[in-house]
Amino acid sequence: MTNLILVRHGQSIWNAENRFTGWVDSGLSTKGKNEAKLAGELIRNQNLIISFSYTSFLTRASHTLKIILDEIDKVNLQKAEAWQLNERHYGSLTGLDKEETKINLGEELFFKYRRSWDMAPPKLNKSNKYLSSFSKLNSKIPTKKIPLTESLKNTYDRVIPYYKKKIQPNLLLNKNILMVAHGNSLRALCKHLFQINDKKINLLEIPTGNPLLISFNKDISKIDQAYYLNKKREKKLFFGH
Repeated sequence: MTNLILVRHGQSIWNAENRFTGWVDSGLSTKGKNEAKLAGELIRNQNLIISFSYTSFLTRASHTLKIILDEIDKVNLQKAEAWQLNERHYGSLTGLDKEETKINLGEELFFKYRRSWDMAPPKLNKSNKYLSSFSKLNSKIPTKKIPLTESLKNTYDRVIPYYKKKIQPNLLLNKNILMVAHGNSLRALCKHLFQINDKKINLLEIPTGNPLLISFNKDISKIDQAYYLNKKREKKLFFGH
């Protein structure tokens, strides 16, 4: 049996302010740091030997990973940072208050922008003030790859090729993997792993700082079990079509 542990970063400062964050490099809130520490404790209690870790270019994910690795006494664990695991790019919604945006757009359009499979918000203007708040690591991304907005499908189209190329081969070697990323990059991966259809994926929510343990059979062709380590904060998982 091999295991993949997925963790959405702890609450960020912009999460706490209820703003569309996306590629803005918002740091962890105090609550988020505590969530990351608890995530580390929960993972440590599983007594798993973790061989590799993966995270995004965004500080809230990499900081969460650092706190977790401190808790499980694996500070020197091999770590890969990949822009493909970044949060979904929210385009022109970046920085906006979610409740105010819902009122301005109307609930139906707001929901489509936020939860639909293939509808992206309008593009971010290249003069937008929040561009300067994006991760400095973005300079490593090929210019043609940098989006100005994304749907969940767009996010899926970068997450899944990376997973298949970089992460899946290590799972096939029966290595336990830890991945710390974001609500939408993890929703994209879960859509692939759990074979969730395009309509049902809008129901999947990923809680912050709660490790999701996914156990595969030897050739990772089947998921044997999947569950959140913190039962008090778990969200419903969806399987199949």
